[in-house]
Amino acid sequence: MKILVDVMVEPSALVALQKTGKFEIDCLEKPAETSRPLDAARIRDAEILFCTYPPTNFADMKAVRWIQLASTGYTQLFGLDLPAKKIRATNCSGCFDGPIGEWTIAMMVNLARDTRQMIRNQEAKVWDRSAIFQRELRGLTVGIWGYGGIGREVARLARLMGLKVHVLARNGVGPRHNVYTVPGTGDPDGVLPHRVFKKGEELEFLRDLDFLVVAMPLTKTTEGLIGERELKALPPRAFILNPARGAIIQEAALLQALREKWIAGAAIDTHYKYPMPPEHPLWAFPNVIFTPHISGSSLSPYFKQRLWDIFVNNAQRFVRGEPLLNELTPAQLSGA
Repeated sequence: MKILVDVMVEPSALVALQKTGKFEIDCLEKPAETSRPLDAARIRDAEILFCTYPPTNFADMKAVRWIQLASTGYTQLFGLDLPAKKIRATNCSGCFDGPIGEWTIAMMVNLARDTRQMIRNQEAKVWDRSAIFQRELRGLTVGIWGYGGIGREVARLARLMGLKVHVLARNGVGPRHNVYTVPGTGDPDGVLPHRVFKKGEELEFLRDLDFLVVAMPLTKTTEGLIGERELKALPPRAFILNPARGAIIQEAALLQALREKWIAGAAIDTHYKYPMPPEHPLWAFPNVIFTPHISGSSLSPYFKQRLWDIFVNNAQRFVRGEPLLNELTPAQLSGA
């Protein structure tokens, strides 16, 4: 069974696959995190594609039966009509739960204690011991919109720090099966939230939060999902954190919410343009922490190890006809 590998190689994992004797493995010399054409003759008979983006000439992959993505997001698969072609797809959900969970907690602490202002005070040699710099997270309420791997790890860490955890998940909360999880992380049994809200209960969910964490994928149904109505439903004390995708929050509404103080501030790691232009107003808000999509990325120290752990497990499951980890549904692949 031929595998085409268009990601950075983890040598020990590659050796483990080769030792099974079940795979012919073709690793591209210069893997890329962009879509570009590949040699048609080279890719024609590959049954498994391991990549971040399929090649622009994906139609030349006549034999492909399964795509393993090196990303959690999967919008790059939209329009390929994979379900109709009976091509399966899996993502790397679980690789980034830990670092993004840590980023989220760090941002909550920094927003609550206004660390940005303390740093400005330090630079200006101002001694200010105001109560605003001494706020605790314990007893506050975090709302997590979306309860996949990232949301579950945020819930676990938040519970450890004494926060109340509210979750909005359109299908409710329960156990997860056949999903990659780093041991000791997350909420595999779905038991950590103090309250669970479902679709149609968005405004009730938002009404009494201290922090709103956006933890859902970007799809056709979530793009622009959070707008003026949702931001105004938050109490003025609330902070919004977005390590998911920028476009889930309507840009104009977010800027208005910050200018008019509908919310207390924000921490934003995913953006509307890459890179964000220097004239963009989000750079200048004193109550915004602005990070360049580093909460979890391919440069995270354990990313390559975890990614190949998923792939090796899935390759073995694939040949045995077992359920795959992180398999995307036909509805997901259509953008629902």
